[in-house]
Amino acid sequence: MNYIHIYIVLAALIFMVWMLIRDKLRPGLLLFSVVVIFICTGVLTPEEALAGFSNKGMITVALLFLVSEGVRRSDALGAIMKRIFPSKERSSIRRGYLYIMGVVASASAFLNNTPIVVIFIPHIKQWAKRVGLPLKKFLIPLSYAAILGGMCTLIGTSTNLVVHGLMLEAGYEGFSMFELGKVGGIIAIAGIAYIVLLGDKRLPDDSPERENTSTSGSSPHIVEAVIGPRFPGINKEPGEFDFKSHFNADILQLRRKGVPINDIANIRFREGDALVLSADEQFIQTWGDSSVFLLLSNDADHTPKCPTWKKWFTLSLLVVMIGGATLGDTAFMKELVPGMSFDMFFWACVVTVIMAFANIIPPKKYTKFITWDILITIASALAISQAMTKSGLADWVAGGLLNIANDVPPIVIMAILYIVTNLITELITNNAAAAFAFPIAMSAATQLGVDPMPFFVAISIAASCSFSSPIGYQTNMIVQGIGGYTFRDFLRIGLPMNILAFIIATIFIPIFWPF
Repeated sequence: MNYIHIYIVLAALIFMVWMLIRDKLRPGLLLFSVVVIFICTGVLTPEEALAGFSNKGMITVALLFLVSEGVRRSDALGAIMKRIFPSKERSSIRRGYLYIMGVVASASAFLNNTPIVVIFIPHIKQWAKRVGLPLKKFLIPLSYAAILGGMCTLIGTSTNLVVHGLMLEAGYEGFSMFELGKVGGIIAIAGIAYIVLLGDKRLPDDSPERENTSTSGSSPHIVEAVIGPRFPGINKEPGEFDFKSHFNADILQLRRKGVPINDIANIRFREGDALVLSADEQFIQTWGDSSVFLLLSNDADHTPKCPTWKKWFTLSLLVVMIGGATLGDTAFMKELVPGMSFDMFFWACVVTVIMAFANIIPPKKYTKFITWDILITIASALAISQAMTKSGLADWVAGGLLNIANDVPPIVIMAILYIVTNLITELITNNAAAAFAFPIAMSAATQLGVDPMPFFVAISIAASCSFSSPIGYQTNMIVQGIGGYTFRDFLRIGLPMNILAFIIATIFIPIFWPF
């Protein structure tokens, strides 16, 4: 065991967590900087550091971004959503929860969560306004539904693919398509039931400020925008960055962490800030396909331009991708073409190419729809996990954990790993949390002499269950900006969700995956 390398890795991880909490750099750049430190200090070779960039799971995430963009541009899910929304006469908050969360959770099990939330926000805003229900009752449940659905399948969230990739690299079999749904499905059903029964009481009503904004927002020239990672004015004050000359729009209000800031002269723009803009009718058409903004919406009716045949063709491709990836795990498909792997990577490649040739996604602009920071975060997190294992830090931490919890059953160690992973994901980012916990979980299982699979499932679920904080998951950040929620709003509704998920995971994981 190289104690110098252990101290280097530990110091780098502490520095990284501190910087992530302070939000000084994008996660991808920060994690990659830590990887560079490991290269310079000899903890990792360049080949080991770069191995994550060729990881099949990471590339699959990139392809699924493009598939999700195709679904968004076709408005296939939006068309479905319009048909299932309850009418004004039959509408209630609880009925809205049931309809919205059921559909969103189902869709997010197979598509990236962020595009799902971006797709549905305008439709939910229009429906809530039409039936006279407060919008604030629905946007946090929308984000939660995406999280709950995502933890049910291998491809529902990048976190599952990260753990899956780490398992494959460590010589384990990895997750099948619906394996995590054994526990994730129970948590999703319980979470939806919790929101349906108690969400109305634990979520705020629209504030007077919000209602006033919505009233003036009835004009098609009022637009709500959430600043994205490629916004050119990030970390600049309005005096340094002329918003009007760049976008031909005026800022009426800025909301940060749910708090309206009317005097923005000395405020620096940040990713996730929500802007209320006065803009011309072409603003959404001009900037809707750009990653400058995470979301653009107004109160006008959504009028998709995509032909009807493309909607159904896109849905058909989605069904083929999901069905093909599911059947690809069967012995029949493995024997059909020996040496060929009909996994999610294969089908995502096929569907992406078909979407490009069918012009469902613009072939000349496809790189705009990939969130590169997430991919760099994943690849760097894989390298950091390798550094924790190679340096001996994972064994050291796992050994200390076992010494503290001496002679306790493995389920207690699993519960501790779950709680630590869940706390980390609420503070920084889900992919980094999973990458931190994986080598410790693997080492703990080895030292205990038990099957590590329950530990791997636990950290996958824990890293996804970001309910109590708006900063742990990008969809929470998006709905916070649009809905004007405070941190306390997330804590009030989300903490019981975290506790509920923990109890279910602790009970059912050892049943489905015995130690």
